[in-house]
Amino acid sequence: MTFTSVMDDNDELLMLYDGPTTILEGRDIASVAKYMKSPQCKQVFVILGAGVSTAAGIPDFRSPRTRLYAMLAKLNLPYPRAVFELNYFRFHPTPFYTLARELYPGRYRPTLTHTFVKLLSDRNLLHTCFTQNIDTLERQAGIPAEKLVEANGSFASQRCIDCKKEYDSARMREAIEKGEIVVCDKESCGGLVKPDIVFFGESMPEFLSQSIPKIGSADLLFVIGTSLTVQPFAKLASMAPESCPRVLINLDFAGDIGTRADDVLLLGRCDTIVRDLCRELGWEETLDSEWAKTEIAGSASLAASALPPERAYRTKALMDAVVPHEQVEMGSTSNGTSTPTAAGWQDKLDAVDSLSERLRVALECSEKVVPLLEEAAITFPARTLSSEEILFASGAVDDLPSLEEPPHIVTPPVIVLEGKS
Repeated sequence: MTFTSVMDDNDELLMLYDGPTTILEGRDIASVAKYMKSPQCKQVFVILGAGVSTAAGIPDFRSPRTRLYAMLAKLNLPYPRAVFELNYFRFHPTPFYTLARELYPGRYRPTLTHTFVKLLSDRNLLHTCFTQNIDTLERQAGIPAEKLVEANGSFASQRCIDCKKEYDSARMREAIEKGEIVVCDKESCGGLVKPDIVFFGESMPEFLSQSIPKIGSADLLFVIGTSLTVQPFAKLASMAPESCPRVLINLDFAGDIGTRADDVLLLGRCDTIVRDLCRELGWEETLDSEWAKTEIAGSASLAASALPPERAYRTKALMDAVVPHEQVEMGSTSNGTSTPTAAGWQDKLDAVDSLSERLRVALECSEKVVPLLEEAAITFPARTLSSEEILFASGAVDDLPSLEEPPHIVTPPVIVLEGKS
């Protein structure tokens, strides 16, 4: 066996297999498409990460000019991951509700990559789609729920953190849009309600552990928009059988993909690469028509930008001629190919899979970037605390900008909870 050494964007030495393939004819898009058309390819598994939703315009905490970044900076969190900690949420729900308003379903449109996974399902090729994302764009794209494993939960449902009673979705959406914190409508409960997103301090969904072993039956694995650094996803791709070709579509290397004979590395923008693959498959017209059905009025989607005049990704052959860490503009590499530009700490976020880690990176670097733009004050109210809670709660939420109106809580008709002015 022969290997080629390559330096990734984190200055880590990778040993990529450079010998002959055993199943695919080559390590390029044409070979992947040909294999997908063959009778040998019956069960396709997909792993999706945060990079898939970037083209949808979902805030990734990278830019200090975004409204979301400005809001998070005002929340005065004790530490970044607190916004996703159950104990912190119990005493200080305002920071998470502030974040939820920006990420709630309906504000963003699925990308071409989401639509591609839906096409795999339509053609009875998709077995399971594992996603680390909580934005529900997979559901909005039309991927069947029975083929979807949302490892970190999602905004698709919500329930009380105490009695676990599910809360009505329409009422939850209305409350979040109004900036109201929701409490359980079960009599004598009154616990806080949150979306079914897995917080620190909560167990991973049981169905996740039941679904992971199924990847051992994969005929083809796509790993898209993730660096495979967060468990259990970090080991998921390695669980695919040796006979299963693995295709990485991402801005940078991920996991151990590239060390097997039939690993394919397609480094670049997800939507651009997916479009080229669909063109090779003869699916491009269907891809466009299905994606058009996901249009949302006023959508912030950037997915239409995935129609560049030239290729914007790197294959293994192209990477051999690209100097590691070379900061170049799109389409300006020395060999005529295109690579994504790199710009300091912001590039590191492309390799981050979880919202909390993205937030950590952004806030750690907040002193190195330009000042925040002036934004209108966010008027999310804090929950009124009991005397017992006050003894244990920190004052982080009290440092939020002052509210124009007294805070209040959404309550059932028989319960009246008054906030502090």
